[in-house]
Amino acid sequence: MSDRPACYPAPPAALSAADRAPLLDVLTSPVPQGVFDSPVDGRHVLCLHLGEPVPVSYRTDGHPRTGVRLHGQYCVVPAGASTRWVLSQPARSLLLRLTPSLWQDTAHTAGSHSALLAPAIHVRDPQVERIGWMMQAEDHDAYPGGRLFADSLATALAARLLALQSRRSLNDGTRGRALPAWRLRRVQEYVEAHLDEPLSLLELAAVAGYSASHFKALFKQAVGIPVHRYVLERRVERARLLLMQGRQSISEIALVTGFSHASHMARCLRRLLGVSPSQLMQGSSVIENNLH
Repeated sequence: MSDRPACYPAPPAALSAADRAPLLDVLTSPVPQGVFDSPVDGRHVLCLHLGEPVPVSYRTDGHPRTGVRLHGQYCVVPAGASTRWVLSQPARSLLLRLTPSLWQDTAHTAGSHSALLAPAIHVRDPQVERIGWMMQAEDHDAYPGGRLFADSLATALAARLLALQSRRSLNDGTRGRALPAWRLRRVQEYVEAHLDEPLSLLELAAVAGYSASHFKALFKQAVGIPVHRYVLERRVERARLLLMQGRQSISEIALVTGFSHASHMARCLRRLLGVSPSQLMQGSSVIENNLH
């Protein structure tokens, strides 16, 4: 378990202290490589990822999941909660901390059935991003717009999060249960063993024992991303490891990781990781030279 980041303030000692806090504040926090438990806070925390893509793994809804944190994506950690991450490299997050009382007031005014803020992982929303960047600019310039402007951003953020959550709730009411854990493991093991082959939805659905349409919905519910995205991320990760080893050519690695050709692999690496195959191979050479 990692220690609390040095720049991350201690949570309020009591509810009265939290009540005196601004409706929304912002800070930049380092996120160390390896296992990291997000600090527990008395406020709702929205974490926007800053900088280069970072492959991560985490656990949610009782299921282990993997993904890539991209610049501008955010996660929601409700007050009093924590999320455990495993990061492949250090990262930075822009933390927006929202007072629970404002969220409750927003939900009550909107007539929401639940005043609870739901956790969320790897979400992208242009409006939330704009609020984050504006708060970052305000903090950088010592709040030239004053507390009133920051409070208006706080109410806008709470309203947007509520709208997004309500939309997800409507979708949740019609979705089915998640893919059972043992069937999910079977599919994941099959994917790992056949990454070099042109996998199809029908093929993976048969491995899970469902129809294609049923499997597609159950898999996304269990993993959090569509099955085609999951396979792509696993291919990118396999390619990254092989390129870092530097024992095969770029064309050979593209074939053994299931890409149609080297340029296809290069496009996917740049899109998901922000680096090219040659950059990964060069990084491997630097490490090897340092060892000798």
